[in-house]
Amino acid sequence: MEFKHISVLLYETIDSLNIKSDGIYIDGTAGGAGHSSEIARRLTTGRLIALDQDPDAVKTAAERLKGYNATVVQCNFSEMKQATKDLGIDGVDGILLDLGVSSYQLDNGERGFSYKYDAPLDMRMSQSGTTAADLVNSLSVDELTKIFRDYGEEKFAYKIANRIVSERQNKKIETTIELADIIASCYPAAARRDGNPARKCFQAIRIAVNDELGHLERVLDDAFELLNEGGVLSIITFHSLEDRIVKQKFKEYCTGCTCPPDFPVCVCGKKPRGKLVFRKPVTAKEEELAVNQRSRSAKLRAIEKIL
Repeated sequence: MEFKHISVLLYETIDSLNIKSDGIYIDGTAGGAGHSSEIARRLTTGRLIALDQDPDAVKTAAERLKGYNATVVQCNFSEMKQATKDLGIDGVDGILLDLGVSSYQLDNGERGFSYKYDAPLDMRMSQSGTTAADLVNSLSVDELTKIFRDYGEEKFAYKIANRIVSERQNKKIETTIELADIIASCYPAAARRDGNPARKCFQAIRIAVNDELGHLERVLDDAFELLNEGGVLSIITFHSLEDRIVKQKFKEYCTGCTCPPDFPVCVCGKKPRGKLVFRKPVTAKEEELAVNQRSRSAKLRAIEKIL
């Protein structure tokens, strides 16, 4: 299956980076190289470093970035500090993170990300390590409940977790459809009208399998430190959990003095290190929504390093 992916908020994201033709840029989630290609074609003497943990994406990006001054590296974006060090780079002018699951990963049934296709329960973006099936068949009721509640905001979390543990005593849960059917059986009929019952739990398991929030929390400080003065960090989020992490971290970078209000003068000496590129997050316009429904939940936030 060809690696296809419609880049979300493509031109808004490229504009936010304020690309200089001689700058150095990182696309931490290269995917099908949609954003990467747009960055690379704007460079003359500049350089692009494209990262991705998915070997299929790395192969595709390397092919599509031929002819550009671009280097493709297979690693998680949380490893960008080491990746740039290995390349002899100590500062960059812009970094992009598109945190969405690619259309290729969702639509390729064999990867096990979607409840729409009958496939092995996998969900590994890197195609290595612990699978979704490993988690579903080994974690306790309490552990599964926590994943569904915290990562999926699933109100039937305990009931679903309890049913999973009960069902796997008879037969190991191995496929996406098996899991989706178990989840659906825990939903009252009225609640099923709000979309596929498996949606939230599949998101939660995917986040857990790939430690998505952990990688995001670990990369933010490293990415901001890598920026040259005037450099921009642009991040596209797709659900409230990751957007909250980005929003709070950006607020921290933009916060100056933290002295108590009753202090007559500042004694902490803390100054803002960044300024927001947009006052509010950028979302998809109607034209984009018409051709790509997956952009509906996307939010773009960007911050410029000023210190």
